[in-house]
Amino acid sequence: MKLVDSHCHLDDRRYGDDREAMIERARAAGVERMLSIGTGGGPPDIEAAVRVAEQYPFCYATVGVHPHDASKADESTWERMTHLCGHPKVVMLGEIGLDYHYDFSPREVQMEVFIRQLDIARTTGLPVTIHTREAWADTLAALRDNWEGSGVFHCFTGGPAEAEEALGLGFHLGIGGVLTFPRSEALREAVKMIPEDRLLLETDAPYLAPVPHRGKRNEPAYLPRTLEKLAEVRGESQEMLALRTTANFESLCLR
Repeated sequence: MKLVDSHCHLDDRRYGDDREAMIERARAAGVERMLSIGTGGGPPDIEAAVRVAEQYPFCYATVGVHPHDASKADESTWERMTHLCGHPKVVMLGEIGLDYHYDFSPREVQMEVFIRQLDIARTTGLPVTIHTREAWADTLAALRDNWEGSGVFHCFTGGPAEAEEALGLGFHLGIGGVLTFPRSEALREAVKMIPEDRLLLETDAPYLAPVPHRGKRNEPAYLPRTLEKLAEVRGESQEMLALRTTANFESLCLR
């Protein structure tokens, strides 16, 4: 089976000692493409994922300012981001959104930066990958007012009601290792109702490793564990879901 990890942080310092081997393990596990998320350590280094993608023909990149780093952005950030959106390996803008769990940047600044990046994505024609944590209502409100394009709610962990809202806005839903956690029953109910053409698989590596690796450093090679659980929950074959999620990534990002 051939899989796509639609959201992973390949530039993360936790891969500093074995990045090449980690990527080789992913390929051996059937992960034929990886989308490296370009938030890095925040501005000014939003090129982090592009540097990785340039090294591997099967890797792609995003550029974006994570809500944690919203306070670091300035006009030079937007100029650089707009330029990078034209890079042949950059296929999405993100991850962007709101995070009210940590509030590392003031909420009003997060919102301003979120909307600014939606503007850039609209201008450059890129889909967006959305991060939202404890900010669901505000995230949806911002998207309803400022976005009419395509994208994905990455690391979706909501239940059926949240899935309906995200799907109603035209978004794909990225399903990761949280699906395998014992207390994720609401998420498992949600994935039963997601149309097959709106599903994506992701790891969010190095975060949120699936069972039986939970608590350890995650990596794209663990993506088959999430696929296995997704197939079990939906009552569908792993082979079909691998084909479908790969096709979904291609239609969303490689148009």
